[in-house]
Amino acid sequence: MVFIPIDEIDARGTLAAAERAVRDRRSAELDDLLLIAHWADLHASDPRRRPGGGRSWCGEDRLVEIGGDGTPLVRELCLPELATARQVHTLSLRSAMADVLDLRHRLPRTWAVVMELGCETWVARKVAAVSRGLDQFQVHVVDDAVADAIAGESPSRVLDLARAKVIEADPEAYAARLDAELRKRFVSLSRTDDVGMRHVIAHVEAGAAVWVDALVERVADALATRRDLIPHLPDDVGRDELRAVAFGWLAHPEDVLELLDGSPAPSERSARRRSKAVVYVHLHQYALEHGVARVEEIGPLILDQVRRLLGHAQVDLKPVIDLNTGTRVNAYEHPESVQERTHLRTIGEVFPHACRISRHVDTDHPKEWDPHGPPGQTGDHNAAPLGRTHHRAKTHLGYRLRQLGPGDYLWRTPHGLRRRVDATGTHELDEVTAWHLEHPGELDRALERIARERDLVI
Repeated sequence: MVFIPIDEIDARGTLAAAERAVRDRRSAELDDLLLIAHWADLHASDPRRRPGGGRSWCGEDRLVEIGGDGTPLVRELCLPELATARQVHTLSLRSAMADVLDLRHRLPRTWAVVMELGCETWVARKVAAVSRGLDQFQVHVVDDAVADAIAGESPSRVLDLARAKVIEADPEAYAARLDAELRKRFVSLSRTDDVGMRHVIAHVEAGAAVWVDALVERVADALATRRDLIPHLPDDVGRDELRAVAFGWLAHPEDVLELLDGSPAPSERSARRRSKAVVYVHLHQYALEHGVARVEEIGPLILDQVRRLLGHAQVDLKPVIDLNTGTRVNAYEHPESVQERTHLRTIGEVFPHACRISRHVDTDHPKEWDPHGPPGQTGDHNAAPLGRTHHRAKTHLGYRLRQLGPGDYLWRTPHGLRRRVDATGTHELDEVTAWHLEHPGELDRALERIARERDLVI
């Protein structure tokens, strides 16, 4: 008889459980992709061929190509409702739908491995995204190579193989992409993190990057000798931190010139050249008591961070906007003052799970504007910021939107999903709760009527 130690039995059991967990996770991810594919199939017919269709396109639904060449077309405005059900942004759903359509129609051998739970779903989706630029015939080169490797190789090797096969399938297109790479230079900002920091991301030519780096070094060296200009930094500040501060100074070339020229203090001429800043700082009682405020497009900051944010700028204070006030007008267009207050209350669009915080959105009437209706239909009480796709979906697909109050919205999708969007995010609602929100006090009034009728009968 062979005795196996208890810890060895536990280790084997743990490994077996880990293997089962992998298959369970892959199965759940596959179910999710199959659901998305089914939704696409349900919305693959041309909406203009339905009874009453055939009108000229004015923002109505239409068939669009979600995946790569050879995938079926899908109705564009079907995306927001499934995104709502999955609690994701519409663009996230669009990306997932493009991947599953590519796998099913362009990469059938790789899709077969996914269906058998033989690989990580995210790797297969990445292969679909990498090969999307190929046509439906060229992409078979990628499919054959990846299908033979994806079940056994590491994800990094599979993706390297996919990229190599993309080049092999269409070398002329790859050469053209190389020639076009200069047109893809950019500088962008990441989202603000939990402590008010952001990444500056740049894709530039190597020579330009070297010159910028050299200038950062010069400014950092100069600041190291002028500690009076950076009193907020500790005495033992590291080189990386000093370079980060120097990089921030590049946004104010007039001060950089003064610093590198060795001027003892910024001159009056330099001060006149300084940039002007428009900063929206959102305050509430907690901010006044604890020194915390939210700066638009940046996030929560303490007062010292706000001071450093404006350290090089010429600051003009604007009057405080009282969000407790409201305006009604008779025109269809929302006045700038209403759009401003609506944005400050909502900070972006109010479609369920939307993440756009930009001011570049449409301002919609939750309660449809009636040209023959009463005056005062447009105002703070009837204003909802929406991105263009979500605005079109609401207009043409039967979404119902009710504004419950400033910055508070109740949604019902065409197939009956109910969501509440307010300052704390998107909340799922049951039918009863949604009904009470949409008909405030109506149940109490009905009970009162019943009581009065009962008293009359007695």
